[in-house]
Amino acid sequence: MKHAENDTEESDPVGGADQQWECEVTWQDDGGDRESVCESFQLLQIDTGCDSPKDLPVGSEKWYSKNVLRKQRHWEKIVTAKKKKRKQEKERRKAKHAEDKGVAHQHSKRVLKAITKERLLAAKEAAPWLCIDLSMTSHMTQKEISRLAAQIRRLYGSNKKAGKPFWICLTGFVAGSPISEECLRMNDGFSNYLMDTTPESYLDLFPLETIVYLTPDSENALQDIDPHRVYVLGGLVDESIQKKLTLQKAQEHSLQTARLPIAEYMVKNTNVKNYHSETLAINQVFDALSTYYETQNWPEALKAGVPPGKGYVLQETAL
Repeated sequence: MKHAENDTEESDPVGGADQQWECEVTWQDDGGDRESVCESFQLLQIDTGCDSPKDLPVGSEKWYSKNVLRKQRHWEKIVTAKKKKRKQEKERRKAKHAEDKGVAHQHSKRVLKAITKERLLAAKEAAPWLCIDLSMTSHMTQKEISRLAAQIRRLYGSNKKAGKPFWICLTGFVAGSPISEECLRMNDGFSNYLMDTTPESYLDLFPLETIVYLTPDSENALQDIDPHRVYVLGGLVDESIQKKLTLQKAQEHSLQTARLPIAEYMVKNTNVKNYHSETLAINQVFDALSTYYETQNWPEALKAGVPPGKGYVLQETAL
């Protein structure tokens, strides 16, 4: 058996990989398989100028065995997937950078929860207290009690978001009472709310001279919020609108009373129903108090707390 000979030009020894090789085999034994040996030699050749089988010249696919082609296609899929993933990651980072541009660093939910808890607990020592008097719920219908429970949830949610929160206390909150059961039923996590609940009356918890009962029927407009005072809101949803009920209760105990300064900063707005009311839900009153406590601005506070449906607009808006 003679060795295989290759006809190449000596002028370019480095570029031999780019030249076509021929397989010439001379068999001493007529029983040899010349084609099999040639095919084995051809599989050893590498064409570095071809990235994929598609780039090969027509008719050259015979150089690749089925196994080589299968591996080549598999590798191409991997490369394509990696490129796609890198592109998606780049777009995601770009979108996040655009979203966070000019915005303060966002904390995780756990960190935000801890910050909120710390802020609320600090309010118990230094901020004004807001008590919801629930002693009148026995005279309310089930529908009214449900509405009150929803208002308590909204009030607590607003206080959690406030930059300068109040400390909330539910007085006259008796375990097993209709309002207690409704709060637990309607408000997820109510038992974990960061606030006080007690069956006692606010009259037994605080010195009377520190209490300010907030009622829309008071003659005194609230001028400022004193962190050393306790502000009481009557937990009353009365669809029949019993006049001066909370005022009478405050006067029975010679308590100081006040109302939101709606008449001082707002005017009646003409509407189809000619409806005007200064009676607000407890969460609406709280929104006004909370906004004023942060901004020291009554027009802004009243805009936050008094909905347009009450028939009032700010004086500057009416001009």
